[in-house]
Amino acid sequence: MENKHSVTSLAGLRCGEKGIVLSVSSENKILCSKLLSMGIVAGTRIEVLAIAPFGDPIQIRALGYKLSLRINEASTIEVRPECGAIEN
Repeated sequence: MENKHSVTSLAGLRCGEKGIVLSVSSENKILCSKLLSMGIVAGTRIEVLAIAPFGDPIQIRALGYKLSLRINEASTIEVRPECGAIEN
């Protein structure tokens, strides 16, 4: 696991890893709007639950629900990896 001060995209986390959303950034404003409306905002805790065999899509847990994202969508979400259980 990386140190608590590192930053990566959600796409860079492995199965079972957790992180806190720092930002969502994409030129695709529709994608940003959808992610934000689903609660993927700064401060949200996220856990990677599953990764498809070829790496796309990934399944995450955020705010008590499960969500599947394509890798290109997950790469727009900047996270700080963390250790420990998520209590959403």
